Amino acid sequence: MILRQATALVLRDFRLEAGLSQEQLARQSGIDRTYISGVERGIRNITLDSLETIVLALGITQIEFIESLQIQLNIDVSKN
Repeated sequence: MILRQATALVLRDFRLEAGLSQEQLARQSGIDRTYISGVERGIRNITLDSLETIVLALGITQIEFIESLQIQLNIDVSKN
């Protein structure tokens, strides 16, 4: 799994865990819903600035995001 796809999965999981729709996350973060959708589908490259904004809007720390991303990447490595 490439980093973009792992990031997409982790962000979607955190959004769903927070009980937010993409529209609600868009309002909270000030980022367009279609951009969030593209990121979650792994077809958009997210900038670090946008990633930080979304992470903060999700109410998680950057460390929590990075740890979850590392777990997701390790899961994929163990599958191969």
